[in-house]
Amino acid sequence: MTACLFATFCQAQTKSPLIQNLESGKRQVIVAYGTSLTAGGAWVKQLGDTLNQQYPGLATVVNSGGSGMWSKWGVEQFDTRVLEKKPDALFIEFSINDSVARFSCSVEMARSNLENMVDRALKSNPKCAIILMTMTPGDKFPEGHPSHRKNIEAYYEMYRAVAKQRGFLLIDHYAKWQALQAKDRKLFDEYVPDSVHPTAAGCSNVVTPAILDALGIRQVRTSRS
Repeated sequence: MTACLFATFCQAQTKSPLIQNLESGKRQVIVAYGTSLTAGGAWVKQLGDTLNQQYPGLATVVNSGGSGMWSKWGVEQFDTRVLEKKPDALFIEFSINDSVARFSCSVEMARSNLENMVDRALKSNPKCAIILMTMTPGDKFPEGHPSHRKNIEAYYEMYRAVAKQRGFLLIDHYAKWQALQAKDRKLFDEYVPDSVHPTAAGCSNVVTPAILDALGIRQVRTSRS
C-alpha cells in the first residue's frame, strides 16, 4: 500500500476568508466544534500544524469538541466552548451524532440547533467564517445498537442546504468517504475501522487534505511505499 505524506503546500486559486486574513498578517482564532470526530480527531492538530507552518504565530486552533455529544449539547455549551474563545473561524460538525437514534433528534431539530449556533457566532462576530462539515458514513451499527444512525443522509443533506442558503463553506467529507468505501473497502476499513472515527492516517490522507483544499491551501504530496 502507498502512504501519502504532506510535503510542501501552495495556494489554490480560491482562498477562504480565513486564508486571506492569515496572508494579510492578521492573527486568527479557529475553533473546531463538534463530536468525538473533532474532540479526538487528528485533523484538528494536523490543521493547526499546517497553518502554523504556513503562517507562523498567526493561527490559534482550539479543539472544543465533545465526545458522544450532539447539537443540543452544542447549543448549551456554546458560550463557554466557542464564544469565549472569540473565534474568527468556526468549524461545526454535529450531524453525525444528531442522527443517532437514542438522541431522538429530528432533522428539523438538528437544523434549529445548528442555526442557533451560527446565529450566535455571527452576532458575536459578524465576520466569523462559518465552516460546516459532513463526516463519515457511521453505517456499521444495526438498528437497536446504541450507536445506530438513522437516515444519516438526511442530516448531512441538511448541512449542505444550510451552507448553500447562507453562503457558508461546506466540506463534504461524507462524499469522499463514500467514494473510498465503494472503491477500496479494505482501505476504508483501515482508515475508519468502526465506520465513524477516522484514524490519524485516515485524517492525514482524507480529512485534512479536504479541509486544506476547501480553505485554499492545496497540498503537494510525496508518496512512499
